[in-house]
Amino acid sequence: MTLHIALIEPQIPPNTGNIARLAAATDSSLHVIEPLGFSLDDRELKRAGLDFWPHVDLWVHPLWRDFRDAMSRDRCLYFSSNAERPYWEAPFAANSCLVFGNETQGMPERILEKHPEQSFTIPMVGPVRSLNLATAVGIVLYEAIRQTRSQDGSNGG
Repeated sequence: MTLHIALIEPQIPPNTGNIARLAAATDSSLHVIEPLGFSLDDRELKRAGLDFWPHVDLWVHPLWRDFRDAMSRDRCLYFSSNAERPYWEAPFAANSCLVFGNETQGMPERILEKHPEQSFTIPMVGPVRSLNLATAVGIVLYEAIRQTRSQDGSNGG
């Protein structure tokens, strides 16, 4: 089972580093879609990912179009604070690609408009409008793992 995480134009190096560590810990692939708000050689990025970078299946896509050419549309699930359905209703599958917008602009509106049936949110109460990107990825990724492991009969161990 391989899940994929895609980050659209991430801006904050430690978030991407923490997500890379999540990818390594879960044997998930990480796709970053340029332009990035930092260099992949950034010290903070490397520090957040610690010594796990050699274990990350990292894909760098120069543009959104390149990512779309590499990843089948039916595998993509989009996560945004502007979507309506909760993330636990997402139809996770073993090869799903979990797509997230960046820290400053979120998911591009054109994607949400084009794929409303594949767009989901993490419900929040109170004055908080959004979660940290790495936190959001962790919440959704582990729900995807829980659901796909229960589908294939494994216990997740």
